[in-house]
Parts: sequence; C-alpha cells; structure tokens
Amino acid sequence: MESTRAKLKFMMPGWYAVVMGLAGLSLAWHRAKPVLGDGAEAASLAIGVLAAAVFAVLAVATVLRGWRHPEAWAEDRKHPVRHTFIAALPIAVLLLATVGVALFGAHPLADALWWLGSLAQWFVTAWVLARWWRGAQAGGLQWAGVTPALFIPIVGNVLVPLAGVPLGHAEWAAAQFGVGLLFWPVVLTLIVVRIVVQGLWPERLLPTAFIFIAPPVVVGLALLQFGAPVLWAWACWGMGVFSFIWAASLTRRIAGMPFGLPHWGMSFPMAALAALTLRLAQPGQPMAWAGLLLLALASLLIAGLALGTLRGLRDGSLLAPEPVAPIVPAASSARPA
Repeated sequence: MESTRAKLKFMMPGWYAVVMGLAGLSLAWHRAKPVLGDGAEAASLAIGVLAAAVFAVLAVATVLRGWRHPEAWAEDRKHPVRHTFIAALPIAVLLLATVGVALFGAHPLADALWWLGSLAQWFVTAWVLARWWRGAQAGGLQWAGVTPALFIPIVGNVLVPLAGVPLGHAEWAAAQFGVGLLFWPVVLTLIVVRIVVQGLWPERLLPTAFIFIAPPVVVGLALLQFGAPVLWAWACWGMGVFSFIWAASLTRRIAGMPFGLPHWGMSFPMAALAALTLRLAQPGQPMAWAGLLLLALASLLIAGLALGTLRGLRDGSLLAPEPVAPIVPAASSARPA
C-alpha cells in the first residue's frame, strides 16, 4: 500500500497525453467510416470507451495525488517544462466531448464536458502565458521550458471548434480558436530560437518533436468545421505532412531510447494527421489510401505505446522520479576553453 502511495506521487499531468492519443485515434477511425464502413465506427466507439475509462482512472489518481502529495502538485506547477502538461487535462476533456459529439451527435453531457474543457483550457493557457511576464529567476519563461511541450496549451484552443461548432457555440469556439492561432507561430519561433542559441531539448524529450504536427492539422480540421475554403485545409495538411517528415528524421534516435511517458507525445499528432487526411479524402482516391496508411501507422504506434506503458507500470519505471538534465547556459558554452 505504501509503495502504491509513493508511486502516485509521480503520476504527473503528462499522463493525460494517453487520453489525448486514444481519443485522437477514436476520431481518426470515425473519419475512416466513408472508406471502411461500419467497422471503422465500431473501432472508433471501442477506442473512445477505452479513452474515457483511462480518463476516469487518471482523474481519480489526480484527486488522490493532490490530497496525499500536494507538494508534488506544487512542484509540477513550478517546473519549467512539466507545468505545460497541465493543459493536457482540459484537452483530454475537450477531446472526450468531441468523440461524444462525433459518435452520438449533440448531447447535454457532451455540451457540459465541452464547456468544462473549453473554459479550463482558456484558464490554463492564460496561466501558462502569464508566467512569461516574470523574470527567468522568478519562474518565468526560460530556455529550459521552451520545448515542443509548450505547444500543448496552444493546441487545446484550436481544438475547441471540433465539437463547439456542432454543439452550436461557433462564436465562442472561433474566439478561443483565435487565441491558439495567435500563439502557435510565437511558440514555433521560440522553439527554433532555442535550438539556435541553447541547443536541443533533453534527449528523453525527443519524442515530443512530433507535437510540431499537431497545430497545423488541428487548425485544418477546425477550419473545415467552420466551413472555410477547403484549400486552406489543404495548406494546413501540407504543413502537417512536412512536420511529420521533419519529426520522423528523429525516428532512429527515438527508437534507441528507453520507453518513457514523453513517447506519448507522438500519439495525438499522428492520429490527428490521419484524421485530417481522411477528412480531405474521397473513397477510391489516392488520398484515401494515404489516410488509411496513416491511420494504420497511428494505430500501430499507439498500440506499441500502450504495451510499453503496461510494461513500464509493471516494472515501476514510469512511476519514478524523472532524471534531471543539466542546463548549460548558451553564453558559458560559447566561451573558448
């Protein structure tokens, strides 16, 4: 019992990336229905139920962790990287609402979940960005925290229209979508500058490079939900595919790493790319085959991540203190020896 309590201390908000990946895969399978028929809808439902079940377990664990280990929760909020993963919780709620709307249509429960996720995401984004006003020494924006994980609070806002428009909240969805659209290029610029002046983020966070895929493909899906010209979505798809090719150049390095929770950062972006590809496809056209290929790739990836997670939970490697990477300031590293 004591061992379980100790492990609970290390169940940080990043675990909600599991729900994000599963819910995203459920939505991708739903998009495959015009090509694969009712079997795709059944797969979408099964994966969606699994996502909801995982969320329920994590929600209980989060409450228990906050009660038994308040210092761990406080540490997450202060951490330069982990604080951004707090946004994964409202994003998981938004995605579950989106799965519910996709499978069952507008419903009061989905509407309540959507409002809860939307407003919580708005608050978390404001909280994350408000930290930028502080100096680096006071816990504000610093190079250690400029990683692809910084996209997470932004992506949550561009997700809002996926369920918000069919639920009848297009105006609020557009307003919150605008927040994500404003800060997506800002975060992208910060990350590129960080690579130039500080170097790449720690090795164990390399899988989060796949998060580069998420903003453009989710923006593309949202634009189609708003009824925007389809060519805009094609432009977003092109950005997403290029981001995938860019991130995939790290595949060999990622494959050689020990499995860790950051690997789940690959899951939702790949599922979202498959969903947008299938959304743009017509049955029988090459784009449909590309969508099915990406769907198969995302499904195999998430199945592998799930197996790795079960093994990690069994051997205790996932619920343990994370390694601390040394941070070498760019100025000192540039001095000659």
